[in-house]
Amino acid sequence: MRVVFSLLALALWSAAVPVSAEPARKALPPTIAIIIDDMGHSLVEGERLANLDQPLTLAFLPYRRHTDTLARLAHKQHKEIMLHAPMANTRNYGLGPGGLTPDMDEQSMVTTLRRALQSIPHVQGVNNHMGSLLTQQLQPMDWVMKELFRYPVYFIDSRTIASSVAGDVAAAYQIPTMTRDVFLDHEQTEEFVDRQFKLLIKRAKENGSAIGIGHPHKVTVDYLEKHLPKLDEQGIAIATVSGLWAMRNGNREMFAEGEKQDIRPAFAQKK
Repeated sequence: MRVVFSLLALALWSAAVPVSAEPARKALPPTIAIIIDDMGHSLVEGERLANLDQPLTLAFLPYRRHTDTLARLAHKQHKEIMLHAPMANTRNYGLGPGGLTPDMDEQSMVTTLRRALQSIPHVQGVNNHMGSLLTQQLQPMDWVMKELFRYPVYFIDSRTIASSVAGDVAAAYQIPTMTRDVFLDHEQTEEFVDRQFKLLIKRAKENGSAIGIGHPHKVTVDYLEKHLPKLDEQGIAIATVSGLWAMRNGNREMFAEGEKQDIRPAFAQKK
């Protein structure tokens, strides 16, 4: 009887949280988070992004030439660090080292993912690099999320295909998770990046917050250098991914202290 009462009390408390949090949410300005994928290849653009004043979130491919150096610099410059986990795509584009593919068994997939996580200094989250094939498949996503559940990391579904189940499986494992709203630069012109950036702001105004994903292209970095400092005068805030998650979740911590297993840094073999 005591257990039933406790569960009922918890359910009632959980249901009440959005109501009490509503006034605080309304007081917050529209907020965007920007993830820059494919970090680790370009030292020049990577350094420019790491040295921007705004709190960007940088997603690093594992084992790339400049991944370790740039991740350490970015952390020092108060950026948030993610693993950009390569996953199989429907067009058979090469994944490079650390790739997750449908032909892997559970042990191979888990080992490859774990080593990739260990290779990224200061990692706090994960999103998928490509993945239009793998993120549709329930069994591999279950293996991925079962492994990520062990660590204090969140998962962002880059949503490279509409039928992705990655975010749903992450949520089922109670991993903090959100989904990309806008891609900023799949066409590399200033006009296109400007249009997508304005769309990101529009979504944030409509919904309170929004997540954009870009890449370390020169046109993108040039645009962000110019336009991010102007957000404040437009009444738009920018946050890291974990900061945005906290906004959406009553400013609570993602993980209780000691709840998860630490990721032990290691320079493991590429798989």
